[in-house]
Amino acid sequence: MTSSTPHPPGTVEEAFKAALYADTDTALDTGASLLAADPTADTELARRGEEFVASAWRRGWQPADVVRLVRRELDEAHVRVVSALILTQAPNDRARGARWTAQLTDLSAAEAPPARGDRFTHATTTLELYRLLLRLPTLEPLDPVDDQRPPKAKAGSKAGSKSDARPESRVLPRIRALLAKAEATGFPEEAEALSAKAQELMARHSIDEALLAAGAPSPDAPRACRLGVDAPYEESKAALLHAVAEANRCRAVWNEALGFSTVVGFDPDLETVELLYTSLLVQATTAMTKAEAVQRAAGRKRTKTFRQSFMAAYAHNMGERLTATAAAQTPTPGDSESLLPILATRDVAVTAHLTHLFPTTTTTRLRAITDEAGWEEGTAAATRARVHRGPRLPGV
Repeated sequence: MTSSTPHPPGTVEEAFKAALYADTDTALDTGASLLAADPTADTELARRGEEFVASAWRRGWQPADVVRLVRRELDEAHVRVVSALILTQAPNDRARGARWTAQLTDLSAAEAPPARGDRFTHATTTLELYRLLLRLPTLEPLDPVDDQRPPKAKAGSKAGSKSDARPESRVLPRIRALLAKAEATGFPEEAEALSAKAQELMARHSIDEALLAAGAPSPDAPRACRLGVDAPYEESKAALLHAVAEANRCRAVWNEALGFSTVVGFDPDLETVELLYTSLLVQATTAMTKAEAVQRAAGRKRTKTFRQSFMAAYAHNMGERLTATAAAQTPTPGDSESLLPILATRDVAVTAHLTHLFPTTTTTRLRAITDEAGWEEGTAAATRARVHRGPRLPGV
């Protein structure tokens, strides 16, 4: 009769037992010391990191989600490590959709090699990152069918076979150009006029896409994406994103604990929501900084309450103006008997997909506004320019 001797655990396993399941600095130092003393453990440590990344995908996370959370909870050294892990794991992953691929492309373009420093520091950074990845909660899986879709054709590319994918609309570059000008100008009136014009084009673009999709061989379906809603003033930022989504035939659900909103809608609308929301945040920050400087020059010191009230007012009033601009492009019963059912069907599909992802939601109210000057300045920043209402779509 023979017996086997249990194989002793390796350095990585010992370090994980010491550091990953306890939140104390002492435990972290113990694990980092074990790893720092054993260079032969580096390969296994990286392999286990790829496993943590793959586990995050199985729990509904996407590359941009993980990087955003790591940046929010830790620092740039951890972001560099997790970015490298994600890109290393990607070739061993299953096929993903166009949105996922775009996130990897953006990550690759921004990647900087991890600055290792001494072995103990690098081990500490890695274990802190793995602690976070280990504790990631399960999220709603976004668009599982998206994994089977071919990526959208790029302008000028050659297709090896016939595909239903359409090239990017020529309207989107015009929208991006308008928003870039809005962000660059030093005049709030001009910024808001340009943003209003961009919203007008977005509304018309959405209707064009709805008509194209209605005549396609296979019906389009709503998707979902996650957009970061970062501190400070995250309540107001979430309200702004909600308003942008509603104005562009989408719906948004805010996850306050994890710092993002999930936006549900059809692909062209999701892209315009992301474009406009990102641009409006830049413009709001610029306008708030200028208004705050004037207030401080007059002897004012309550910066935090001013900013909170400014952002709340900006989100509220910009939402009203975006809704009005979008409504000006939406047909009425007397305009078209064929388009209204298409738009109504898409609205129902978006609502159904939202309910599927989030069977239960709650309504969040903004905190009480306590700064009158901040509210007035935020309102002025969002309403200073008259919203331009362009002509109806031809044939609508």
